[in-house]
Amino acid sequence: MRRRATGAALVVLGCAVAVLLTTCSQRVSLYEQAMAAGVLRVATVNRAITYYESASGDKDGFDYRLATDFADSLGLSVQWLVLPSTPLALDAVADGSADFAAAGIAISPERDRAFAFTAPLREFTPQIIYRRGTRRPRGLDDIDTPIPVPADTAVMHRLAAQLATLDDAPGLRAMAEADDETLSYQVAQGEIDLAAVRSDIVAINRRYYPKLAVAFNLGEPLPVAWAFAPGDDASLYNRAIGFIERQRKSTELARVRDRYFGQLGRLGYVGSRQFSRDVERKLPRYRPMFEAAAEAQGLDWRLLAAVGYQESHWDPDARSPTGVRGLMMLTRDTARYLNIANRRDARQSIDGGARYLREQIDRLPDEIPEPDRTWMALAAYNLGLGHLLDARKLTEQLGGDPNRWVDVRKNLPLLTQSQWHSKTRHGYARGHEAVTYVGNIRTYFDILAWVTEGETDPVPRIADAPPEPETGKDPQEDNPLDIDSPIF
Repeated sequence: MRRRATGAALVVLGCAVAVLLTTCSQRVSLYEQAMAAGVLRVATVNRAITYYESASGDKDGFDYRLATDFADSLGLSVQWLVLPSTPLALDAVADGSADFAAAGIAISPERDRAFAFTAPLREFTPQIIYRRGTRRPRGLDDIDTPIPVPADTAVMHRLAAQLATLDDAPGLRAMAEADDETLSYQVAQGEIDLAAVRSDIVAINRRYYPKLAVAFNLGEPLPVAWAFAPGDDASLYNRAIGFIERQRKSTELARVRDRYFGQLGRLGYVGSRQFSRDVERKLPRYRPMFEAAAEAQGLDWRLLAAVGYQESHWDPDARSPTGVRGLMMLTRDTARYLNIANRRDARQSIDGGARYLREQIDRLPDEIPEPDRTWMALAAYNLGLGHLLDARKLTEQLGGDPNRWVDVRKNLPLLTQSQWHSKTRHGYARGHEAVTYVGNIRTYFDILAWVTEGETDPVPRIADAPPEPETGKDPQEDNPLDIDSPIF
């Protein structure tokens, strides 16, 4: 009797299991898993173009910002899996440790077969770089030594494909322990002759290593996207596709892209060499003045210093043909409005410039967010608030977002064209100049932020500032990488 009961129980249990397997235990989708856990697991790489942590502990970066916004749109937080390299980030997606990879990953034919990529977020170009002052190769057939390249990257795949077409190819050196930034530094320092790297890293590093130069491009740009695991479950992937499309249509994607990459490539070799010398020679004298004025107005002193450099290269005696003068290049009317008695006095000029910039920021409409608010205030500092407001109105009329700098910037040059400025309240303005002006300041600000990151030393008093050096030929002019500066 007990045996029969046991057998019947087993039959019932078997039926129950079968029912569960066919109905109740259907596979939970990746999206449902993420919603149940309350987090998105994102694999990334710690570098300037993707994800990084500042000295204050704040996270930032293009992929960090965009992936965080995606998670916010789903009501989720992000669990970051920070890995040493792109291949490892892709491995994390493949083995299920991460829901997707947001690590500046380029779509190459090899990767496209192994992963599901979103629509492109941006792009970069594979390049051959060399050290300025050495022989510049004109093409792959002009190189006779193996070319260093980060291992298992889209740049390596592109380089290998192009080398395969040559009869007498120089070969490549796949560097498993060196990324694009490491190879860029080694080329700049003269440790290696050349390398194959990605253009976005080069654009960042050229601001800090003026001897770094591009020899030639390795073909067309490569699209950058997020990588998901392939398969039948596209629940999370489809939501990412929808999010990116919404960001693209709203111009938010363009704004985020501009925030992190819009200022790259603006500072050339000569400009960066001069700026590095001025950071060493001139800035110590004026930095305490920038800091005091910025603190009084609730500004970042490095932003104020960047404005001063753009205006006069930190020259208190600077003067334009139109009579604008001083370190912050104030007009006579502006100086009178700010109660500045002597525009050539550096302290007065910096204080006036800080107050004037603060006023531009405060007078902008409340709905303009940061950092767009600051970029527009800088444009207003350059060409006047009225012209900036005109450009915002034109932007709105043309279907753009007047609260986004990336849209307003695109339309500022219209103020030089009569068909457009004739419709505005304030008329003609050199909009092109304002675009360049803001871009240059953003570059100077970025470099100053990089140079001063993590400082712990007390700010020197004005009396302690070193005197201006005598002008003359720099003994290291032909070797700027040897200048004793954090930039180099």
